[in-house]
Amino acid sequence: MNQNGRRIAIVEGCRTPFARSGSVFSRLSAVELGKVAVRELIARSEIDVEEIDHVVYGTVVQSVKEPNIAREVTLGSGIPATVPAFTVGRACASANQAITSAAEHIALGHADVAIAGGAESLTDIPILFSPEMRNALVRASKARSLADRVRAFAAIRPTHLAPQTPAIAEPTTGLTMGESAEKMAKENGISREDQDRWALRSHELAHAATEDGRLTREIVPTYVPPRYEEVVTADNGIRADTSLEKLSDLKPVFDRRYGSVTAGNASPLTDGGSAVLLMSEEKAKALGYEPLGYIRSYAYAALAPDEQLLQGPAFAVPEALDRAGLTMREMGLVEMHEAFAAQVLSNLQWFASRKFAQERLGRSAPIGIPDEDRINVMGGSIAIGHPFGATGGRITVTLLNEMKRRGEQFGLISVCAAGAMGFAMVVERE
Repeated sequence: MNQNGRRIAIVEGCRTPFARSGSVFSRLSAVELGKVAVRELIARSEIDVEEIDHVVYGTVVQSVKEPNIAREVTLGSGIPATVPAFTVGRACASANQAITSAAEHIALGHADVAIAGGAESLTDIPILFSPEMRNALVRASKARSLADRVRAFAAIRPTHLAPQTPAIAEPTTGLTMGESAEKMAKENGISREDQDRWALRSHELAHAATEDGRLTREIVPTYVPPRYEEVVTADNGIRADTSLEKLSDLKPVFDRRYGSVTAGNASPLTDGGSAVLLMSEEKAKALGYEPLGYIRSYAYAALAPDEQLLQGPAFAVPEALDRAGLTMREMGLVEMHEAFAAQVLSNLQWFASRKFAQERLGRSAPIGIPDEDRINVMGGSIAIGHPFGATGGRITVTLLNEMKRRGEQFGLISVCAAGAMGFAMVVERE
């Protein structure tokens, strides 16, 4: 990122609370959640909106009525209508893609100031008709008489009335994310006990960071429509009362007979939004900002979906570290997206595997794994939640805030994504 002389600063960031789908944000669309995050970002940073050159925003389950969420968020956040905006999608790494796309605009000199992030409402998802019902509705819309409208539905049968909801499954394999996590757990020998232990750790650390204010400082108090009397100030998926005993009592979801992935050691469906302010280093200093940190390097990677779907970080992290000229040992803190405990533990296993390093990466030695007390020190997506399009922004802000508090120089982000993709970024502080 620094080769052309333009260093990219991450100046500020924030997010809405992350709420389990169907709960407190059931009346807020992804666009509305995005507006909440971006408006607060502008207020916290006190940026003059006339300085904003571009907006890039991510989402996964796109609205049919608002397909360019970035533009709607821009227009609804007080940003001038002349500021261009575009939407990106890279599954669970969509906000990361938004951040790196915005960074590339700045690096190329096409912008000095950009807002990036993402939002998702997994409550407000599009429900599709069957092709037969859809075609009948189109015919009826073109009919010129009542009789013709009636005839348009003549071939419709009860089975055609069944709705079709979006599936969290791979089109190429037909396997859901959870089924893929089960496959990884089995092939990598990740035990149920280790998965539950990691999940408990996530909840305990997230609860502690909520209680002492480290997590809530990044959260925008969000008022709930329609009366706007209720205000949400914290993530509602964190379970302070859970235990290994309670987690071990849960039944496997995706392989009920032999499985180990449960609702307790997987991230829940979640609603939320995030936003990050990026600038060139020169612009940030000219405007008097002290950046949270800088982007040192990043990398995207992919493997075959029918292999191990969520192992993309095992390929992306070594590349990002190489591009940064740093090692895993130098990473003061690490934030790994927790789609499933099995996924986190599988990636850590491959980070430490000499066989994987030699056979798949062409490296003489593995990159190694950080000490556990440097990973997800305020919990992760299992406890905090995972709005697909927003998580990358949340992880970035969480990491940089804690690096600042602890005085750490280098940090690492990793995110697995559907389609067997992975993302990694190295950030640094002065």
